[in-house]
Amino acid sequence: MSERLEDIAAAMVADGKGLLAADESSGTIKKRFDVIGVESTADSRRDYREMMFRAKEAMTRYISGVILYDETIRQKAADGTPLVDIIKATGAIPGIKVDAGAKPLAGYPGDTITEGLDGLRERLADYYTLGARFAKWRAVIDIDVAKGVPSATSIGSNAHALARYAALCQEAGIVPIVEPEVLMDGAHDIGTCYEISKATLTKLYTELYAARVVLEGTILKPNMVLAGKKSGNTSSPEEVAEKTIKLFRETVPAAIGGIAFLSGGQSDEEATANLNAINAIGPHPWKLTFSYGRALQAAPQKAWSGKAANVAAAQAAFAHRAQMNHLAALGKWQPELEQAA
Repeated sequence: MSERLEDIAAAMVADGKGLLAADESSGTIKKRFDVIGVESTADSRRDYREMMFRAKEAMTRYISGVILYDETIRQKAADGTPLVDIIKATGAIPGIKVDAGAKPLAGYPGDTITEGLDGLRERLADYYTLGARFAKWRAVIDIDVAKGVPSATSIGSNAHALARYAALCQEAGIVPIVEPEVLMDGAHDIGTCYEISKATLTKLYTELYAARVVLEGTILKPNMVLAGKKSGNTSSPEEVAEKTIKLFRETVPAAIGGIAFLSGGQSDEEATANLNAINAIGPHPWKLTFSYGRALQAAPQKAWSGKAANVAAAQAAFAHRAQMNHLAALGKWQPELEQAA
């Protein structure tokens, strides 16, 4: 094979570049569009994403790859150019979300298991033909200490599914992003997030080894170690950085291709500040960058609001957020840069 998985993975985390997660399901993007008063149709979704992918400054300088949804990877721009080709022309790598979502785990109230392994081998072959060179699968680990959530069974089942998915991706010549997201929605403290994240990552790498996944050809998409939203505590960037790096040093092999954080409901600036603090205490054994959805898109979405006249303003808003996260991935971001914009 001409394209080595290790090389694709390295390109995904190169030079402070990060991933644009544009893989919202139709249901999720409808919610986002409702906020800005735009009807969610195949055309409006295409116009919005085309606006992002044609944002030359953001895409060429700061974005290494784009995670797409099944609809988007097959769509053509208004002028007939496949969206995948627009992404490739910027130097970014097209990728695809392949899981079928988290469903309740039978017998374990409050726990979920991500579905989508059936038929995945054939779907990956199709996505490869369409231009995807990496994929994403998200496992969801909620925390509710009072209810015993997550259970060891839930962590184990999700880690096993992630490993099976990753092995199928590599067989297809596609780099797997493994995303075990420990949610920040609960009332738990930062120490609990640390412990659950540790149990999750420990199990994940046991399963990846067992599935004979080549770690150099994988990217980890983890949560940061944070206090739950309902706890009333906001962890400082310094505390987030210290605990997150301690966690990774204990659980994440140095061999992996890189780490691209999810934003997980953090505000735009919070996600940037925390990523910056993590990189500022380096050097680390891995490249640590971003794979943000809402934290990259909220500002441009608002600026765009479905109007063609607003495209330039929306692209400028996207370029600003992408640049801030690029600097954070290098540990060079400063709060003053946000005001300057």
